[in-house]
Amino acid sequence: MRPVIGITMGDPAGVGPELCLRALREPSVLDKCVPVMFGDAAVLDQLRQRGFPEPGCQVLTLAEWERQGVAQQPVVVDCAAIGSGQVEPGRLSAACGRAAYTYIDHAIRAALAGRIAGVVTAPINKEALRLAGVDFPGHTEIFTVRTGAKRTCMMLWSETMAVSMVTVHVGYADVPKLLSVERVLDVIELTAEALARLLGRQPRLAVCGLNPHAGEHGLFGQREEERFIEPAVSEARKRGIAVEGPLPPDAAFTPNMRKRFDGYVTLYHDQGHIPFKMLAFETGVNITLGLPIIRTSVDHGTAFDIAWKGVADPRSLFAAIDVATRLARPKSTSPASA
Repeated sequence: MRPVIGITMGDPAGVGPELCLRALREPSVLDKCVPVMFGDAAVLDQLRQRGFPEPGCQVLTLAEWERQGVAQQPVVVDCAAIGSGQVEPGRLSAACGRAAYTYIDHAIRAALAGRIAGVVTAPINKEALRLAGVDFPGHTEIFTVRTGAKRTCMMLWSETMAVSMVTVHVGYADVPKLLSVERVLDVIELTAEALARLLGRQPRLAVCGLNPHAGEHGLFGQREEERFIEPAVSEARKRGIAVEGPLPPDAAFTPNMRKRFDGYVTLYHDQGHIPFKMLAFETGVNITLGLPIIRTSVDHGTAFDIAWKGVADPRSLFAAIDVATRLARPKSTSPASA
């Protein structure tokens, strides 16, 4: 039986709406799941006026969606979050930021209620969220708070590479203050659990150091490697996780090193994002680990410069849907053999 997967439209002024339209019609998506898009009928009508196709499925109001049982066919849930003609493609606005948050909110509610098996999010704009008065820096933080999760982290996944981040949307100066043995250990464990499900076997993990040369025994930094990373790696090994580190970050992602490891734990946003996006930008998937629900996302932004032009690449969204359906399988089903 195909799982029901919720897809949020993202910022209406970005590429999210057109990518979601493509997903509702994509055979490879429909073969794997029943997509339910949380968005706005008014936005879809604006897209249609610009030559984009109809969604090709039933469009329900929120009240109709609440009355409906488990979705058997693709559905658009009209959250009525933005008025007709209010979206200017490629233009930052508080209205679009508020609408994007509304779609996420309704999708999370549906997932927590068990009506959908997971949530896939199209890109949002953090500045638009702020203009709308939404006090979250990104998806990861929204899902963490709204689901009451005790420990979460971001992981970028592709068939080429997987990287998790100990810290995400903070400035560099704040990173050392946010490190602890417990936090690094949490991310190691969450990463190991997720990759075990995706690979169908115990993964091999590497943990990067914070400082150049992994600190060079205290020569660089404030001994963050000795204080936080080494104890976390040691404890993870005692718990049966195959993990090494801290590794010098500048050498951790070379081709030979990537052959040794299935995933990396990195200490801050760009330490993981830069190598990942160089190798897997078109097919990368953002996964929030540690939630009581499944959440995956594209690994790119709203791309305002090409929004509503029909040229946005849908591969990252399709990959995010694929990963969500894989994670939605019963744990007894091996992802590697299914």
